Amino acid sequence: MANLEEYWKRNLKIMGALLGVWFFVSYFCGILIVDVLNQIQIAGFPLGFWFAQQGSMFVFVALIFIYCRLMEKLDKEYDVDE
Repeated sequence: MANLEEYWKRNLKIMGALLGVWFFVSYFCGILIVDVLNQIQIAGFPLGFWFAQQGSMFVFVALIFIYCRLMEKLDKEYDVDE
């Protein structure tokens, strides 16, 4: 039982960290500091616009794959993999 509780604590830490990254990219970079980022251009578009329109989605998809990889490792470590 203690092993299962430790597994879920580590799972929640992983999710919290990844959601923190997503929040930073989507809210902080896409909304709060957009004016600062707009001074940088990528392929002719302001970086702040890129974060608001595409960057947060790309980061979210990447975080899904990162979460899957980390959970595979965690499942194997706690012997709960399929």
